[in-house]
Amino acid sequence: MVKLNRRQFIALGTASMGTALVGNWLYQEKKSSQPKPLSSANLTPVYQSSNGLLELDLEARESLVNLGGQQASLLTYNGQIPAPRLEAKPGDTVRIHFTNNLEQPTNIHYHGLHIPLVGNADNVFLKIEPGKQLTYEFQIASNHPSGTFWYHPHLHGLVAEQLFGGLAGMFIVRGELDEIPELKAAQEEFLVLQDFSLDNRGKRADSAHMSLMMGREGDIIAVNGQANPSINLLKGGLLRLRILNASPSRFYRLALEDSAFYQIATDGNSFSEPIEVNELLLTPGQRTDVLVKASQESGQYRLLNLPYDRGSIGMMGGGMMGRRNNSDTPIVLAKINYKSTVESLTLPTKLAPIEPLPEPQTVRRFELNHGMNPAVGMAFLINGEPYDRDRLHTQVQLNTIEDWELINIGVMDHPFHIHGNAFQVISRNGIPELLLAWRDTVLVKRGERVRIRMPFRDFAGKTVYHCHVLDHEDLGMMGNLMISA
Repeated sequence: MVKLNRRQFIALGTASMGTALVGNWLYQEKKSSQPKPLSSANLTPVYQSSNGLLELDLEARESLVNLGGQQASLLTYNGQIPAPRLEAKPGDTVRIHFTNNLEQPTNIHYHGLHIPLVGNADNVFLKIEPGKQLTYEFQIASNHPSGTFWYHPHLHGLVAEQLFGGLAGMFIVRGELDEIPELKAAQEEFLVLQDFSLDNRGKRADSAHMSLMMGREGDIIAVNGQANPSINLLKGGLLRLRILNASPSRFYRLALEDSAFYQIATDGNSFSEPIEVNELLLTPGQRTDVLVKASQESGQYRLLNLPYDRGSIGMMGGGMMGRRNNSDTPIVLAKINYKSTVESLTLPTKLAPIEPLPEPQTVRRFELNHGMNPAVGMAFLINGEPYDRDRLHTQVQLNTIEDWELINIGVMDHPFHIHGNAFQVISRNGIPELLLAWRDTVLVKRGERVRIRMPFRDFAGKTVYHCHVLDHEDLGMMGNLMISA
């Protein structure tokens, strides 16, 4: 890992970083250039369960919102960017009265939650037409892990467009992890990372076909709907950041200037103990929980998105796209302020035990690539075929364990997501994975072979697996999965 010191980043120049952050659009007027503390502006509404029930009205609609100090017309849940944060506990019932006031059909996927896959729960085959309503209802199991999850649209063919428009919100399950004394005492902040593409009127800009093949990225990056907000570390000198990559295609290679992260969870699943890292890669759809200690000198420390090359198709990469973070310039996402006089809390030494899964009953192979298909033209493929909504691509048995070998023979990185069931990464290119952890999304780099081990537990029914560069999913890199009882 790379150690990032303060002097190196100052030398790069604050002005060049700011331009890289949001392009020119947010800097057309002076009023947009002053970042605000996360605690004082654009507060995300929070709905919390009470007496075992989380119940709310949720409306998808196009709204005028304040995006980094400018008016923008975006797709929203309840008129908010990001959407309201939902919080529940194991054992709670969740009841969401959803209204679709978009001009397109839509639905909701509860990403990472282990809940029923059919009916009005995490059923991505539901199609809610414009002007129609549906009540989602499900129970969170009493043994469900506490963690950082999220919700977003998942109607095939429109997923990337609607997420890129702004439809995303956190879903927090609070439980035993949050009762660990050090975590309970820490200051907690929630960061939703999104990118957008707008025209000079503040309207959502159309994406060219080439950018869809690459995976669309916007020239505006927002953190909780703000440009470069500040976080003031006040409570005990220990900060817990829950970070969500809610961008459809952009990878975030995160680093904190002159400081380390202590990662405690990924994809809503706790590690067995904190792990010190100087940077971490957050692919689309992934979440991470990290701790930051006020152990450096007083000052302001920048949360950065470092350059990352996720690959390209021919002439579609590099400067031609113009919106990928593969330049040499870090992008400032937010700033963390603290004083060295703040007494820093200690880190927890133990989190939650993780048991390795036993050997699988079945091993399957999935090749990820792109190419021409006679039926649909250029498409993204799994095992040489694009998605067919009427076909069952993979059938498994409930209460079994399988190994899936994910083999990327293409020229672009693909984060692979499976609905409904978390898994453990066993190896990469035949080398055993050292970190034992549960995930719902794993990066399969170009030329890489990743083996994952997954138990199919509790819920039978039909769901999907796919690349979480969501344009790749919409363009064919998805399969139907039937879990039979």
